[in-house]
Parts: sequence; C-alpha cells; structure tokens
Amino acid sequence: MATLAHDASPRAGGAALRSTTGVGLALALASALCFSLSGPLAAGLFATGWTPGAVVLVRVVVGALVVLPFGLVALRGDWNAVLRNLRLLVVYGALGVAATQFCYFAAIQHMQVGPALLIEYSSAAAVVAYLWLRHGQRPGRLTLVGITLAAAGLILVLDLTGTALDAVGVAWALGAMVGVSAYFLVNARVDTGLPPISLAAGGLVVGAALLGLLAAVGLLPVATSTDAVDLAGAAVPAWLVLAILGVVTAGLAYVTGIGAGRRLGARPSSFVGLLEVVSAVFFAWLLLGEVPSLVQAGGGLLVLTGVVVVQQGEAATRRTVPPGAVEPVTVEPGPVEPVTAEPMTVPGAAT
Repeated sequence: MATLAHDASPRAGGAALRSTTGVGLALALASALCFSLSGPLAAGLFATGWTPGAVVLVRVVVGALVVLPFGLVALRGDWNAVLRNLRLLVVYGALGVAATQFCYFAAIQHMQVGPALLIEYSSAAAVVAYLWLRHGQRPGRLTLVGITLAAAGLILVLDLTGTALDAVGVAWALGAMVGVSAYFLVNARVDTGLPPISLAAGGLVVGAALLGLLAAVGLLPVATSTDAVDLAGAAVPAWLVLAILGVVTAGLAYVTGIGAGRRLGARPSSFVGLLEVVSAVFFAWLLLGEVPSLVQAGGGLLVLTGVVVVQQGEAATRRTVPPGAVEPVTVEPGPVEPVTAEPMTVPGAAT
C-alpha cells in the first residue's frame, strides 16, 4: 500500500502543525530559489557555445555525484528501503528528472520559451486536479481563488505577447508538465522509508543515466566550451558555473523540494514552486542584466499573492477537519502513479 500526504488532513496539532508548515514553506521557497538560479546560469553557458543538452547532462551528473554519498550515509545500511522503492526511484528519476528536462528542450525546438514554460508550470493545476479526481482532495474556495491569481500572474511574468503555438511543441511541453507533476506528487509520499536526501540521490542517479543514454544515441545534442561565462559583469570560469548548477540547482534543489513536499503536501508545495519563475526573472536581471518589464513585475506580485492565498486556503481547510477524521490516502497495489520534473528554467534557460 502506498500512502500520500493528504493536503487537507491535519498531520499535527496546534503549534506542532504551525511549525511543520513553517519549515515546509521555508524548504519549498529554498527549492524554488535554487531551481530558478539554473536558468540565468545556463543562459550564460549557452552564450559561450554550450548546448542545452550538455548543460542539463552535466548539471544532473554533478548533482548526483554530490548527493549520492550523503544519500547512502542517510540510509544507515537499510538497503531494504531501496529495494522496496526501486520502482518509485525509477519513476522519480525518469519523470521528475530526465523527462522534464528532455521534453522541455524538445518543446522549445518547436515553440517559444514563454508558452512552453506556461504549459510546463500548469503542473500546479494538474496536481490539484489529480488529487481531487483520484483521491477526493477537493480544494477549498480560497485555494481556488489563489490558483486563479497565480495563473494570471504567471501569464504576465512570461510575457506571452505575439507568441505562436505548434502542435508538436505543445505535446512535448505537456510531457514536461507531466514530469513536474510527478515530481511534486512523489515528494509528498510519506510511506517510503527513504530519507529525502536518499530519494533525491536515487532520482538524480536514474535521471543522469537516462540523460546520458539520450546523449549517447544523439537525441540530446551535446557541445561544450571552456570559455569564461559573463555574469553580472564578471568573467566566471565555466567549471565554477557548472559546479553551482550541479550542487545548488540540482542537488540542493531536489533535497529541499522533497523535504517541503513531505511537510506541506503536493498541492501547496507545487504552488510555492511557481515562485521559481518569478525569482528566475530576478536572477536574470541580477546576473544577465535582463531588466523585467512593469508587466512582469506586476505578474510577479500576482503570483506571490496567489501563493499566499493558496497557503491560507490550505490552512483553513486543515482547520475545518477534526483531528483523526481523515485517514491517509491509500493507493491500491499496482503500478506507481506518475507521481515528479523538476521545474526547469526560465525564459532563455533550463531548469
């Protein structure tokens, strides 16, 4: 039996619940900030001749190499936990890491970055729909208001003026959306027995292996450069940029994201994840000199407002459920539900 954290159920009472929520929000925000840094850093590498495939492959491989030793130590020799969750680890690495990256870059070969990201980040709404239809976790009215505000803000931040859609590109972007949705749903699993850092390590290793395979057969074009990267007016060695991409935007981002999902549930953490797009615009301004427009700034405020309203709505829902009234959601034995891709990057980059 697989147990998901129920977004509407009280997992602790009073001060304990507030403390758990506070830590979860801090971890979710940290994860979004880490992921968002990948876009501007990757854009700097692209300008020197790196291909998106090469950046993503190195980023995930470095992340896996850094996190894996800590993940093994955290297991404390409990290899049964790995064997019990082997299929889940494969799903997490295949969907939450490899598929998100690959589908996103395939999408932007056929359409502009803005609409591709909008489709990818509709994963937050997809998580809401999945939990509602599959597990009966119906969002409250305040949560729905927050969803609407966040969606409107996301459209403004991505500045979709004059964009055109392509059927093939939309299909690949939807694939990325499925991967991101799986990322948040797997993060919310509370019954695995795997420490967050061990789950992150397993997912990154699987993702690195799959991306390496795609590169080996030529489906993920790889080209590199040794030229320094221009960031915030300074020439930064390429190896240092790659190290930050691997350690911070892959390793740390995944570990904190899993910790957030287990404390908040899939629904709230997926909406906090939308702040990745907003903070990516800020980092692009800081590191690349790409000044956001007033429309984008207003959209960012709308996204932030929507995230806050969603969190208030989730808190209100938890308060209306008597302690012990809602049991953990169970899933019949069988194939693991697509449960997440990492958000990827931002306009002009790769998450």
